[in-house]
Amino acid sequence: MPRRAAAPADKTPPATALSVTDKALAQLGLTRDIDLALHLPLRYEDETRIVRLADAREGDTVQIEGQVTRCDVQYGGRRQLVVTINDGSDTCVLRFFHFYPSQQKALAVGKRIRARGELKGGFMGWTMLHPHTRPAEGDLPKALTPVYPTVAGLSQTVLRKAILAGLARADLSDTFEPGDLQAFSEAHRLWTLHGALQFLHHPTPDVSLDTLHDHSHPAWQRLKAEELLAQQLSQLQSRRERARLVAPQLIVHVEKEALHERLLKNLPFALTGAQARVTEEIAQDMARHVPMHRLLQGDVGAGKTVVAALSAAVCIDSGWQCALMAPTEILAQQHFRKLLGWLEPLGIRTVWLIGNQKAKERREALQSIASGEAQLVVGTHAMIQDKVQFCNLGLAIIDEQHRFGVAQRLALKRKLEHDGMEPHLLMMTATPIPRTLAMSYYADLDVSTIDELPPGRTPVVTRVLHEARRLDVMERIRAQVAQGRQVYWVCPLIEESEALDLSNATHTHIELVDAMAGVNLPDGSPALVGLLHSRMPADEKKAVMDGFTQGHIGVLVSTTVIEVGVDVPNASLMVIENAQRFGLSQLHQLRGRVGRGAAASACVLLYSTGDAPRLSETARERLKAMADTNDGFEIARRDLEIRGPGEFLGARQSGDAMLRFADLTQDQALLDWARAEAPKMLDRHPQLARKHVERWLGGKAEFLKA
Repeated sequence: MPRRAAAPADKTPPATALSVTDKALAQLGLTRDIDLALHLPLRYEDETRIVRLADAREGDTVQIEGQVTRCDVQYGGRRQLVVTINDGSDTCVLRFFHFYPSQQKALAVGKRIRARGELKGGFMGWTMLHPHTRPAEGDLPKALTPVYPTVAGLSQTVLRKAILAGLARADLSDTFEPGDLQAFSEAHRLWTLHGALQFLHHPTPDVSLDTLHDHSHPAWQRLKAEELLAQQLSQLQSRRERARLVAPQLIVHVEKEALHERLLKNLPFALTGAQARVTEEIAQDMARHVPMHRLLQGDVGAGKTVVAALSAAVCIDSGWQCALMAPTEILAQQHFRKLLGWLEPLGIRTVWLIGNQKAKERREALQSIASGEAQLVVGTHAMIQDKVQFCNLGLAIIDEQHRFGVAQRLALKRKLEHDGMEPHLLMMTATPIPRTLAMSYYADLDVSTIDELPPGRTPVVTRVLHEARRLDVMERIRAQVAQGRQVYWVCPLIEESEALDLSNATHTHIELVDAMAGVNLPDGSPALVGLLHSRMPADEKKAVMDGFTQGHIGVLVSTTVIEVGVDVPNASLMVIENAQRFGLSQLHQLRGRVGRGAAASACVLLYSTGDAPRLSETARERLKAMADTNDGFEIARRDLEIRGPGEFLGARQSGDAMLRFADLTQDQALLDWARAEAPKMLDRHPQLARKHVERWLGGKAEFLKA
């Protein structure tokens, strides 16, 4: 029997398993030497000097040195290691509630140790709880000891060693040609990158800790300048790369009456000047072969949906498909109904696509999308699934874009597989973007702004009331509903939580049903109270929304699923329970659900302090801002001041903030410099520019393109 030939040896070396330390470092995003070098301390400990107990003050965090005179384990109520040390001027008791045998051995009687911690005084003398200890050996360090952000299983000792090694290996050479940064560096007293990082990891003890904590030290200024420049370069590269791409040229042929003109004639209202202006800006973009990358911003109720409809009409009239993606089923359904009502009479086939459709309905929708029969597709993130294949997608519209993940937005852009082209992209938001954010995170976008509201919109009066006024609010609701008006009551949770003493939507619904007993609508029918939350089946949610939209339900108790897109002109009162738990832009979005008709409208912000004596400073500032103004742009500006850019960026950050060091509210001068420097650097020194972006952003640069 012939012998089987031996299989050729696999010459591929086995994959090296990551160590526990490497996995922990990767969890922190520290995979490159430069990542380690840029992982800066949260705070510092001063281990450069010894303080005598006789000279110390209660409450100080100090390092003492002395000899152990007692070390034993006590069991009085709670097991603890108790160690007494004498530094020659006084004694101090060290208490450890969590300890190991090795620690007990290191603190044996007769050992000379150093202990650092907060000193507490009392009848029994000085004590420290869980101080950091080490043998009293060797010289004292010459620099402050860094304390880094870390994860479970990665000790400060191991992390410090890894960062020190990464700092030594990393390429920290300047990415600037001599002279390019000189004038700016001199004006802002900037250090070199190498000097700045070396100092921030190991600052000398004579430094002002305030300048380190508030990032005003010249070493911090250098890092912030470089980081902002990297961001501006990445945004500019993205814009220039897109200028080399090809998109469908969406031009309406003049020999026929344009679809968007027919739509304008059929609308029951006239466009505002702002709506007409931004519609023209979008049309001009889509008429070019370069992919549009535009953000349409406008306050709540400014009329962005009709601009989207007109843009879709231009796309469809040019023979291409259009897709509109919304973050929630309720918002997608609102868009679908409105667009269907506007476009179906004009012969436009619009289909609906969500995640939990019936199999037959979904199969038919997918077939019509793939064949091109569906000219407009409205839905949720379900439309970016692999099974969804467009025939020729020319325009992708993303509403409330900040609520989608980066990967989701990129996936919709990639749905056009047609001769190497990509679709035009229109992103919409009702959260106006403050100038500093537009200059930084959205620098690669063209921005259109609807800066006026349609006529007939009534200002919403906002009142801030304590939870103790709850019954008064319910009495007002009874009166409103009896007059034929409708009311929203928004709750932050749908289930009880032991951690948060919040009334849930289900309980509030029962409470309001009792409160509305005996109240009739003007037609004599009983006033119904509906309940809406995200865990309800889609058909139940639709039934409740239909009942509220058609006026059969007088009060709608809901979670924040009605935050955006819900348009019921007859609703004139919004009650937001536990308003202190909501973000400022979310409160403004919720308030925007009322004031959509001619009737006077109001928003009541019910707040509770729980067990605390008063609201937090941040919560007070949010509620005050809501009471002070209805202007979404002013709300956005205050929100940026209160919470930082995260509220606006949403999933664009995707948990990985693109700015770790710079503060847009404080570093305007650095941002202005970076904006001016980026195009010069990209034109004159493109290789250095690429090196600079790679150093600071690595693979994150892709996130800025979404």
